[in-house]
Amino acid sequence: MFKSARLKLTGWYLVIIMTISLTFSAVIYKGVTFEFGRRLNIIERRLIFEERIPRSPIGPQPFFIEDLEEARKRVLFILFYANGAILIFSGLAGYLLAGKTLRPIERTLEEQKRFVADASHEMRTPLTALKTSMEVALRDKKISLSGAKKVIKSNLEDIDGLQTLSNNLLSLANYQSNGQSLVFGSVEMAEVVKSAYRKILPLAKKKGIEINLKVKKQKVKGNKESLEQMMLIFLDNAVKYTPRGGQVWVETKQDRRNLIIKIKDNGIGISQKDIPHVFERFYRVDQSRSKDNVAGFGLGLSLAKRIIEIHKGTVKVSSVLGKGTTFTVLIPF
Repeated sequence: MFKSARLKLTGWYLVIIMTISLTFSAVIYKGVTFEFGRRLNIIERRLIFEERIPRSPIGPQPFFIEDLEEARKRVLFILFYANGAILIFSGLAGYLLAGKTLRPIERTLEEQKRFVADASHEMRTPLTALKTSMEVALRDKKISLSGAKKVIKSNLEDIDGLQTLSNNLLSLANYQSNGQSLVFGSVEMAEVVKSAYRKILPLAKKKGIEINLKVKKQKVKGNKESLEQMMLIFLDNAVKYTPRGGQVWVETKQDRRNLIIKIKDNGIGISQKDIPHVFERFYRVDQSRSKDNVAGFGLGLSLAKRIIEIHKGTVKVSSVLGKGTTFTVLIPF
């Protein structure tokens, strides 16, 4: 598909360039030959005036006509080879330029295809679980009320997971379009961090995890809701991958241009081979290192990174297996 489009685009580049080149060549040829003829007439008149050559009753001297024709042929020869060189060079340059122009579109389409395929795969698993549990319950003629309630409870958990997945997919789709619907303003990041902390606190208490805040007041230009979502993702990730009784630290500081947010935990950590991929959509680290069955679809960190990019910020991750992970976020004032 893209090879055909690249060749077509190259062809259009060539048509445009050669049309311009041939037009200029025609103008140059007319101008140069006219100037040659004019100059030869001047030279002829001067020589006649100086009586070095006889006046011809039928027009210019034959040798002047021959010189003019020779000059025209040389001009045509030069223009022909110049246009040939332009054609070859333009073809190569146009092909490269067409590839460079279409490559981002190709990457975007490939990314969309992967996104749809991954989303379909992730949705298929809970849907299959829902269908299977309901079919088993329907076939069980002796199912009790408590058994039916367990099935319903399990199904509701799967539905909650699907709802979370669909919400994250919608958010990611919105942020992929550069967050054009977001309203930016002055945001106090200390309030954002504390708000995210209050929302994650019940889960942290349930696991016996202590969250330590050390935040300073600093305003940034951004969207409050998306920044709070970003903080909630990092805190949720830290709590989920930290064993019971562990700790999470959140610290904010600033340099001359950026607010620096550090989210650190003493959890299971991330292996070096996984670190380059943690922000990829649907990527999840090896679950065998965690004693807890951590729920999730691997969209959170990808979503958080996109929010940071929309705010023209950066994020780094460092981790040691068995000792914990630190995410460092920089957001310009």
